[in-house]
Amino acid sequence: MYQPKTYTVESVTAGHPDKVCDQISDAILDACLEQDPMSRVAVETFGSHGLLVIGGEITTTARVDYEAIARQVYKDIGYDEDLKVISHIAVQSPDIAQGVNPGGAGDQGIMYGFASNETDVLLPSAVVSVHALAEQLEKVRRSGGLSWLLPDGKAQITVHDGKISAVLVSTQHKPLSQEEIRAGVIEQIISPVMGDLEGIEVLVNPTGKFEQGGFEADAGLTGRKIMVDTYCGLVPHGGGAFSGKDATKVDRSAAYMARFAAKNMVAQGYANKCLVSVAYAIGRVEPLMVEAIDENGRSLAAEVKRQFDFRPTAIIERLGLRRPIFRPTAAYGHFGKVGLPWEEVKAFVAEPRVEMEKV
Repeated sequence: MYQPKTYTVESVTAGHPDKVCDQISDAILDACLEQDPMSRVAVETFGSHGLLVIGGEITTTARVDYEAIARQVYKDIGYDEDLKVISHIAVQSPDIAQGVNPGGAGDQGIMYGFASNETDVLLPSAVVSVHALAEQLEKVRRSGGLSWLLPDGKAQITVHDGKISAVLVSTQHKPLSQEEIRAGVIEQIISPVMGDLEGIEVLVNPTGKFEQGGFEADAGLTGRKIMVDTYCGLVPHGGGAFSGKDATKVDRSAAYMARFAAKNMVAQGYANKCLVSVAYAIGRVEPLMVEAIDENGRSLAAEVKRQFDFRPTAIIERLGLRRPIFRPTAAYGHFGKVGLPWEEVKAFVAEPRVEMEKV
């Protein structure tokens, strides 16, 4: 498994414009699932300079006020400016539905799951640390520890030869001197997460000013932070985003199952690192491919196939993905969080494969 000598990982705060859109899309998904667990949802959200557009396909018996949800999420994140909201939702294409209804995949695609024994949550340590930096930004802002912090922000960590060489934090702020911002961010955000900074280049707001943020400064779009959502670019990504999609969309559910399989393979001692990959054809129940390798490139596919059923309906049932559990995943990564079903470690058992009910 290839590991470059130098690499960089990134995270963003919940107030980043792309993440605002992810959270709105997943809040709408959860609202539909809460009333109708069989909802088919594919919601995209776009925001820019006072405008928010909600579009996509939803087939559900739920009665949901999409605009009200979007406004509430925006307010919860910490923004108070008014938005013009346009909502245009259609039902799922019957051409797609005829493949999904019998239990087939909602689309073609390739999904990956990864685990590493570097940390107790079985993710690379740099990935855990960079999300912790971004989360610390939000925690300090919400607590009032730095009264000038505003919702938008980013974090980055660069690693060289196994050691952290640079840490970067950019944060939206009220008018304040760069010196005060740098001192406050290092003291209350970077140092509590990273510890000793000796020998590490520390960058804070490199442009010197970040007063405009969110939709006021930049456009946001659902699904535009897929590397932040997964493994920060350290392993491949099939290209499919997660947020706003119900679990019949294998972009989401199969990526969760691949993580579940990889994490359990490492937890059970089969590998120090495990990469699982799976591929689907739209409408087909069985995946076209299930592969898994350890850190030395040794195939673990036989054991993964024996322990984990990658048929879409089997994934939904094993992980309980018809529940409204998705909004909390829409910031700070979908993996490594306590309480999510794909993060659980299960004892391996020899169970016969059972036929699943139709979706």
